[in-house]
Amino acid sequence: MKVAICERKGSFSDYWKIYCEKKCIPFKVVDVYRNDILEQIADCDAFMWHFSHLDYKDALFAKQLLYSIELSGKKVFPDFRTVWHFDDKLGQKYLFESINAPLVPTYVFYTKEDALDWINRVTLPKVFKLRGGAGASNVCLVRSRRQGVKLIKKAFSSGFEQYNSFYLLKERYRKFCQKEIGLTFLLKSFLRCFIKPDFLRLSPKEKGYVYFQDFISGNETDTRIVVVGNKIIGERRGVRKGDFRASGSHILLPDVSKVDIRCVKLAYELSVELKLQIGVFDFIHHNGMPLVVEVSYGTDPDYTECEGYWDEKLAFVHSPINLPEIIIENFLNLH
Repeated sequence: MKVAICERKGSFSDYWKIYCEKKCIPFKVVDVYRNDILEQIADCDAFMWHFSHLDYKDALFAKQLLYSIELSGKKVFPDFRTVWHFDDKLGQKYLFESINAPLVPTYVFYTKEDALDWINRVTLPKVFKLRGGAGASNVCLVRSRRQGVKLIKKAFSSGFEQYNSFYLLKERYRKFCQKEIGLTFLLKSFLRCFIKPDFLRLSPKEKGYVYFQDFISGNETDTRIVVVGNKIIGERRGVRKGDFRASGSHILLPDVSKVDIRCVKLAYELSVELKLQIGVFDFIHHNGMPLVVEVSYGTDPDYTECEGYWDEKLAFVHSPINLPEIIIENFLNLH
């Protein structure tokens, strides 16, 4: 089998190329942004692309290209079932509700009138989110009706930018103070508040809907579970000081003894039911029971801090974790 790999520096493609070289698997690097991409992969049996939701070009056509290649008979990663709901919380709401998954209660409105009527009747606080975004950059806690009304009116007028420059600056400042990053990264974030990156400048604003979830208090961590085939990787993530969000905090808590095995079991069952090549699930707890927050195919390639993985029978196997290798082995059926 010959594999076409779309190269994106710093992503899974770096590891996939090394793996193919090491295992003597025929592969070629292709450029999806050229008009002749289908000609480029004509001599290949499979196609792999870890595209980014933070690249305006990828957001325009990645899912469409992947599905088109899949329909042509080639094997693709990620395939349609795995990726159609990626970075789309609206789609995930309907997906999880359709299979009766234990989703955090979620509310979506497509008219200003319905949203305003709802915000004036419900118990607060609620969590406001945009349909896309990573690292909790488009997430805020709505504590008052006044704040909720303001967000709703903006959603049905000027809309929201997909990239929150000031939030990123705040996060970079937090990491700078903790000596996790240097001054250069902090200055770059400051400049981005005034000089828009291509992704922000060329991406449409989010408008015409509002999305809320119930605020589930008492969660000092969330649980991240990654399912690839019959290997299940899991860890907890800490909440930022003075915040309610764990996503994007980079406070990793890999102690396997503290991971709720019910999250492991539920993530595996959902991944099997949805036929996902990879399922990256986030969970929180309510009254001691795990609830799904969202699912993704995209994640950081580095899970080396994890102690091992669970198998499909929920037995834990102590082993070094190389997630990119696990993905390509499962994709090529080499495990």
